[in-house]
Amino acid sequence: MSFFAVLLALVIEQLRPLPRQNGVHEALVAWTRWIGRNFDAGRDHHAWVVWLISALLPTLAVAAIFIALVRVNPLLGFGWNVVVLYLTLGFRQFSHYYTDIRDALERRDEVQARSLLAQWRHLDASDLPRTELLRHVIEHSLLAAHRHVFGVFFWFVLLGSFGLGPAGAVLYRLAEFASRFWAFRSHTVGMPTNERLMQRSQQIFSLMDHMPARLTAFGFAVVGNFEEAISCWRRDAALWQHSSDGVILASAAGAVGVRLGGSAAPPLAADLSKGLTAGGGADEIHSLGSTPGAAPEFGHLRSVVGLVWRSVVLWMLLLALMTLANLIG
Repeated sequence: MSFFAVLLALVIEQLRPLPRQNGVHEALVAWTRWIGRNFDAGRDHHAWVVWLISALLPTLAVAAIFIALVRVNPLLGFGWNVVVLYLTLGFRQFSHYYTDIRDALERRDEVQARSLLAQWRHLDASDLPRTELLRHVIEHSLLAAHRHVFGVFFWFVLLGSFGLGPAGAVLYRLAEFASRFWAFRSHTVGMPTNERLMQRSQQIFSLMDHMPARLTAFGFAVVGNFEEAISCWRRDAALWQHSSDGVILASAAGAVGVRLGGSAAPPLAADLSKGLTAGGGADEIHSLGSTPGAAPEFGHLRSVVGLVWRSVVLWMLLLALMTLANLIG
């Protein structure tokens, strides 16, 4: 039933997306802050305690609720899957910025587009030339699509196959959130944090994201220009500071024939709640060079959207085949 849960959650999310400011996100910020304030005393083992309580404890609670509901009625478990996926998986959690920037560029209002990019990623975009502006939008959109859709999808299916329902989706989103939260907090003036906690959160998420990132990159290669995507993946993934970001962006660059990579724009000092709500923070993209390909143009925005949606269809078809095989078997 995983296929139908994901499909229904995506449909509902497209029809009634969560607002930019929502109670679930605010509760998550408050929960993470409270855990850090009460359990972090600056030592290495405290970093583990904070992460386990803030990320693993809610995951176990979600799994326990799913198991209890399934024992009462499988349809209740299915409904719980849909509710949790609606809150953790979907494009509309970040795509409003992408859409607004695309519309501004289509109107040739680059000032508004730069302003929206600055709000979204907390970058100083005031002096970015048009090609760099487009590059930033493409790169951040690709990574956001991975972290809000494909990564969640992978962990949901993985832990769901062990009877844990939507626990995987929650675990991945909380791990990703923790890696951003503590990094952003540590870089905000007047808000020091435990460096070990920041490093541990990022290390854990990096490990969790290793396989999903490569599956996302492979999906881009399959639905795009396969040979160029694989070639860019092998040759240019190491250009990026974070290996998972590198394989995704290099594969996508080859798949659509666009040049990605380059120096990141300088960050802005930003409000904590806005940065986290917008999906921004200290996880900026840094690379040592660029991939080959055409300079980013407005048409590449549509190409990237098509690439992502074709990849979604690909993985949904594979999940549908797995579900059908499970029902037949």
